[in-house]
Amino acid sequence: MKNAQKFAASIIQNVENVIVGKRDAVEKTLIALLCQGHVLIEDVPGTGKTMLARAVARSIGCTFRRIQFTPDMLPSDVTGVSVFNQKTTEFEFRPGPVFAQIVLTDEINRATPKTQSALLEAMDERQVTVDGQTHVLEKPFLVLATQNPIEYEGTFPLPEAQLDRFLLRIHMGYPDKSQEIAILGAQQFAHPITKLEQAVSKENLLAAQEVVKRVQANDLIKNYIVSLCIATRNHPDVYLGVSPRGSLALYRASQAFAALRTRDYVIPDDVKAMAKATLTHRLIISPAARIQNIDPSEVVQEILNAVPVPKANIQ
Repeated sequence: MKNAQKFAASIIQNVENVIVGKRDAVEKTLIALLCQGHVLIEDVPGTGKTMLARAVARSIGCTFRRIQFTPDMLPSDVTGVSVFNQKTTEFEFRPGPVFAQIVLTDEINRATPKTQSALLEAMDERQVTVDGQTHVLEKPFLVLATQNPIEYEGTFPLPEAQLDRFLLRIHMGYPDKSQEIAILGAQQFAHPITKLEQAVSKENLLAAQEVVKRVQANDLIKNYIVSLCIATRNHPDVYLGVSPRGSLALYRASQAFAALRTRDYVIPDDVKAMAKATLTHRLIISPAARIQNIDPSEVVQEILNAVPVPKANIQ
């Protein structure tokens, strides 16, 4: 596990040359990468969402593509299209921007549901099917999607099936005063991203992903994770609770969180640390609760306080 922690520290240190004062967001993005999951970044414009994706891609030497979602986009603009070649008299597949290892889908909720659904197969199965032909995506594969939580005009809310495919939802937030002053100084002549170098190799990442899978979680921890998810389904303020995919996401995220702390076993604090980022975007609050402005994070916190924590034999 020390190798996984050293691997993570190298990337975090490198990314923080560009992203100032956002250790939690950087770490959670790395956790998603180690779990082979995807991240939904929900925050206002200008807080560094695009730079975070670019910095992570550069740090591990992965190919990076940015897709600006708009209402007039078609699914083929994401996945690619088959074009007839007059010389060979055959159709040739021209891959779309989703054929990259790290894909930033900017303002994903501005595209129509039809276009949003073009990502479902890629996110869940790491492959794209066009005209009956299946094309496997290169490993590692990570989707970083952004959306603006303030401006809803001209947007299409993400369907539950797509939200469920994001391992984590994170928030960047505004920097504090000293951090914002540091940002001004760092970008006086050029953006730090232009000088950012690769910190680790893709092979190191793939090896670290395998290490995370070997982190142990005994039956008490698994029971705790499932109990939390079942509690969301029975909560009076929740219309739709967490699916089994959510239970697995919390399990994987807890493994990665433990590995970053050089442990080869999961403890309840790991589960608690990842619960909100993993579960809140999977909840649909009931209409009555929405009228009372009840937030999903409040529901998750209430459940964390209510569900008994396993006390012994966690290793």
